[in-house]
Amino acid sequence: MENRITIKDALKDFGIVKALNGVDLTIKKGEVVLVIGPSGSGKSTLLRSVNRLESLTSGQIWIDKDEVTDPRGDIRKIREEVGMVFQDFNLFPHLTAMQNITLAPLTVKKISKAEAEKEGKRLLTMVGLGDRGASYPAQLSGGQKQRVAIARALAMNPKVMLFDEPTSALDPEMVKEVLDVMMQLAKDGMTMMVVSHEMGFARAAADRVVFMDEGQIIETGTPEEVFDTPREERTMKFLKHIL
Repeated sequence: MENRITIKDALKDFGIVKALNGVDLTIKKGEVVLVIGPSGSGKSTLLRSVNRLESLTSGQIWIDKDEVTDPRGDIRKIREEVGMVFQDFNLFPHLTAMQNITLAPLTVKKISKAEAEKEGKRLLTMVGLGDRGASYPAQLSGGQKQRVAIARALAMNPKVMLFDEPTSALDPEMVKEVLDVMMQLAKDGMTMMVVSHEMGFARAAADRVVFMDEGQIIETGTPEEVFDTPREERTMKFLKHIL
């Protein structure tokens, strides 16, 4: 199966701090990879580098055959192919759920309003919010806002979905409704790179778990391998705190 994301020798310096220190990672088409690690381990920096929200100091990243890290590349085109869901939703407060979802297809892809809204209704229904298209973010719960954010990312029909701690800002009872949507995406074959410590999601939906520390990949394997029989002592110490 072809590689959808290829990361080669990624290095990111913040002054004397190496946020990424020679990271190599490939994610195949349709694969779900969960990235875990302590705070400051470089996992979010790595994720954000995939659509160049962070620029690498050195190294290369590709989505299919498009090099994200090529300064001459069309970053707008690349970002159209990479959906991103943030910890804090990032919805426009003055726009309804439907308007948040249709804004990018209307302005970037120049599709008709009728076509954009038809797809918006389909996506809202898919995330369980078919009746909330006219609601503003302030009228939605945290879990509902995050599901709108997922629908908004999907509206561009991306090749890859990136999730940066998508449930960490949610009340515990709202976490499941967001994870359920992510599980369905995984079942539908979406390529996903997820920074999260949601172990239930990892065991149910992840093909691989990557453990990072100090800007490096320490260990990688299936959820069962990493959680149940970790090889590295640093992984064992970390897992004691979260399992």
